Amino acid sequence: MRQLVVDTETTGLNPKTGDRILEIGCVELVNRRLTGRNLHYYINPERDSDPGALAVHGLTTEFLSDKPKFAEVVDELRDYIAGAEIIIHNAAFDLGFFDAEFERLGLPSFMSHCDGLIDTLLQAREMFPGRRNSLDALCERLGVSNAHRTLHGALLDAELLAEVYLAMTRGQESLVIDLMDASADSGESDNSCVALHQIELPVLAASGEEQALHDGLLDELDKSVKGTCVWRETPAAGPEAGTPS
Repeated sequence: MRQLVVDTETTGLNPKTGDRILEIGCVELVNRRLTGRNLHYYINPERDSDPGALAVHGLTTEFLSDKPKFAEVVDELRDYIAGAEIIIHNAAFDLGFFDAEFERLGLPSFMSHCDGLIDTLLQAREMFPGRRNSLDALCERLGVSNAHRTLHGALLDAELLAEVYLAMTRGQESLVIDLMDASADSGESDNSCVALHQIELPVLAASGEEQALHDGLLDELDKSVKGTCVWRETPAAGPEAGTPS
């Protein structure tokens, strides 16, 4: 699976009143692994930034004056995003700007080039309801270092968001994903199927010490329920489990 973590910096807050994109950062993930095949543009927005926006990103009109205009990078951008699943924090903001830029050039919408969208802000609100879910807050909560972030930057923020996304979804990895990765590394087709019944998983028996600790825990549970806990009533499945008598 190819995913792109995307962020932008802009001249202001509203593309409908003429604000423009001035920086784009994209970080590529393939099968949940950073590839290093990232994309980064500084763009001449053909206008000044609002004072509030300038204080956030620090990209002056003078610095951007010799950078390419959006029309000069859009073809490469479209090729890069084609068919990828897009990951954005507060997607409505960035997509609003992308769509305004694409429409200005008579092009289809940004997401019409892509295959699916994940909004990590909505994802975070479901995982952490009632808490701050800004990128900085998520970095702190999930142990992602952003100590080097003084001003906002599209590529830096996309790199941080990629780490945040991987941390938020870490429980989604599975044996199937790992096996697909192994197949890809060996040059096999990504479309190959995995027959789980053919996989022989090792069975590790508990040591004597571990069994004693387990029995002690069951003794405590027996006391707490003033009887026999359910784990003593139901024998653990062993090699003979399911064998007809």
